Amino acid sequence: MKLKQVAVQLYTLRDFLKEPAEIIETLKKVAKIGYKAVQISGMGPIPEEELVAITNDLDLKICATHEPSKEIIEDPGKVIERLKKLGTKYTAYPHPHVPLTLENVKKLVKGLNKSGKALYEEGLVLTYHNHQHEFIKIGGKRIIDILYNETNPKYLKAEIDTYWAQVGGVETSLYIKQNLKGRLPLLHLKDYHVRQDEDGASKVEFTEIGNGNLPFPEIIDAAEKAGTKWFIVEQDTCPGSPFDSLSASFKYIKKYLV
Repeated sequence: MKLKQVAVQLYTLRDFLKEPAEIIETLKKVAKIGYKAVQISGMGPIPEEELVAITNDLDLKICATHEPSKEIIEDPGKVIERLKKLGTKYTAYPHPHVPLTLENVKKLVKGLNKSGKALYEEGLVLTYHNHQHEFIKIGGKRIIDILYNETNPKYLKAEIDTYWAQVGGVETSLYIKQNLKGRLPLLHLKDYHVRQDEDGASKVEFTEIGNGNLPFPEIIDAAEKAGTKWFIVEQDTCPGSPFDSLSASFKYIKKYLV
C-alpha cells in the first residue's frame, strides 16, 4: 500500500459537509492532514462540476462514491451520469434498501447484477459495502456469500469494511484470501476497539487506525494480493473532532503501514 492510495471516506465528516462553503473548508482540512484522495458520501447538495473544481484545486482525487442504494438498483443510468461527471470509476451500494429476507436477497442479487452490468459496460465499477448483517445466515448460507457467489464477478466487486466484518464474526484477511481474489478494488480501513465500562461490561466502539484490535498489516497484505486500489479510512463516530481522528489515523498509517 502506498500513501497515495489512502483516502478519506467523507461520511466521517458528514456534519461539516452540509453546504458548499463548508465543503470547501472541510476538504481543505483533509488535504492539509495529508490525504490525497476522498470517497464522496454524506455530503450536502453541490453541483458535480463545482465539487470537481474544488478537489482539483486541492490536489485531491475523487477515488469513489457511495450512491443511494435504491437509485443504484432502480436508476443505474443516473449513477453512471454522476460518476462520469465526477471523473471517478468506482461506487458502492452502501446499505440494503430492503429487509434481508431470503426472497429479497435473491432479488437483490438480480438487481446488483443488472446494475453492475450497466456500469461495467460504461467502464465503471459497482462494489458492495458490507455491514455486520450480511454475515447472517439465511437458508444455510451467509448473505454476503450469496451476494458474491450468485452475481457475476465482472459486474459486482467488493468494498469490505474491516470493522463491520469483525462485528460479523469473520477474520477479515482470511475472508479476503478465500473469497475475493481479484474482486476487492476498495477497502474501508476502520478499527475495532473493545473497552471496559466502569461496571465491568465490555463495549465495542469505533476508533482511530492503530488504536484498536484489528491486525491491519495482515489485512492490507491480503487486500493488496486481492487487487485493492484504494484503502479508505472511515470512522463512523469519533470521541472528539473527526478531523483529529482522521489525522491520528493518517499519522499511524504513514508511520507503520506504508
